[in-house]
Amino acid sequence: MAMSPREHIKEIRKMKFKIGEEPDPKNEDLHHAVNYLSAELYAKDVHILMELIQNAEDNEYREGVQPSLEFVITSRDITATGASTTLLVFNNERGFSPKNVESICSIGRSTKKGHRKRGYISEKGIGFKSVFLITAQPYIFSNGYQIRFNEQPCPQCKVGYIVPEWVDDKPTLSTVKEIYGGSDSFLPATTIVLPLKPDKVQPVKQQLSTIHPEILLFLSKIKRLSVKEDNEDPMLNTVSAVSISSEINFATKKNIDADSFLLHLSADEHCKNSEEECSYHMWRQRFPVRQENKAEKRMEVDEWVITLAFPNGQRLSRGRSSPGIYAFLPTEMVTNFPFIIQADFLLASSRETILLDNKWNQGILDCVPSAFVGSIHFIGEKLEKMLKDLVCLRCLASYRQQLSLSLNLVRDYQSKTGG
Repeated sequence: MAMSPREHIKEIRKMKFKIGEEPDPKNEDLHHAVNYLSAELYAKDVHILMELIQNAEDNEYREGVQPSLEFVITSRDITATGASTTLLVFNNERGFSPKNVESICSIGRSTKKGHRKRGYISEKGIGFKSVFLITAQPYIFSNGYQIRFNEQPCPQCKVGYIVPEWVDDKPTLSTVKEIYGGSDSFLPATTIVLPLKPDKVQPVKQQLSTIHPEILLFLSKIKRLSVKEDNEDPMLNTVSAVSISSEINFATKKNIDADSFLLHLSADEHCKNSEEECSYHMWRQRFPVRQENKAEKRMEVDEWVITLAFPNGQRLSRGRSSPGIYAFLPTEMVTNFPFIIQADFLLASSRETILLDNKWNQGILDCVPSAFVGSIHFIGEKLEKMLKDLVCLRCLASYRQQLSLSLNLVRDYQSKTGG
C-alpha cells in the first residue's frame, strides 16, 4: 500500500537525513554541498517570476484542463513568520508526485534533455530552489502534501534548504482558500506560499506590476495568467492587477518549412477597469543550423525555429517598453521593430538579455531577415500594409539588408551599454 504524504515526509526525514537518530557524519558533506548550491543561487540575478512561469509551463496538466497560473500577493502574515508581505502562487497542474518531492529534497541538477532548451531552470528540484532568492521559508501545498523548507540548517541534522517539514498549523488551507477567492473556493492542485524577505518585497511587486500581456505568446501550455493583490483595505494595494488569456485561431497555413496562424490575446487590467485585446499574425519558420554556428549547449539541435509575431493593431503594453526579443519568455531587449522575434536564444545568467556575441545567437539573428521576407510573401498584403510606416516595401531584398543592419546596430548598442 502506498504511503500517505505525511508518512512519505516522515520517511524522507528519517532515511535521508537520519532525523530521530544519531547525526550522520555524512551530513557534513551534504551541508557543504547545499552551501555550494546556495552560493550558486545567490550569485545569480534571477527574474524569479520568470522562473515560476517557466516551471508552470514545464508542469504536466490533465486532459481538458486549461493550464493557468495565478499570483496573489498579500500583506497578511499567514505563515506567522513575521513577513510583511507574502506571495502565493496557484497552478492547476497535476500536482506534486512523491518523485517530485524527493527531487526537491535532493541537490542534483536535472540533466533531462527537454529541460535545457529554454535557458530557464525548469525542473521541480533545482527549479523550486530558486525561490530561496526571495524567501527564507517556502511552503508547498500539493496533492495532500503540506510541507515547508528553511534556508537555515535543520537543528536535528544541520542541513538547510532540502529538509522537508510537515505543516500542521500556519498557513491553514482555509486561510489559503480565503485569499484565493473565498473559504468555499476550490484550490488548484498546487499552491506555493512564499513569505518574502524584507528586501525582496518591492522588487517582487515591481515584477508583478510589469508582467507583460505578450508573455503568453510563445508558451505552449499556459493559456491564462493573473496577478492580484489581497489587502483588507483595497486603497493600500500597490500592485497593478491583471488577467491575461490567449487563444489560438487554428486556421493555420503551412508550407514545407514554415507555418502561420492567428493568436488572440486579451488583458483585463483592473486598475483601468477596461479590457484590451489584440490578435497577432504568427509566422514560424525553420532553418538548418549551420556548422559554424553550432554551440556546445545545443549540439543535438539541427534546426532553428524562428517565430515573428506581428500585432494586428496596437500592441498591448503595461508598465514598460515592450520587449522585442523573446526566448520563449521575454528578455529585456527592446528593438523598436513593429514585430517580436522569438527563438531558442542562449541567454545571459540574468536571463534578461541574449548573448549577442555568441555564435549560436548570431546564426539565429542572421536568419531573421529571411524569416521576415518569408512572412511577407506568405501572409500577404494585409501584413505589408501593416508595416508600411516602418519602411518602403517596394523592394523586399533592400529591406532584408536594412533589417540585417538594424539587428547589427541593436547588437552593437547592447554590447556597448551592457543593457
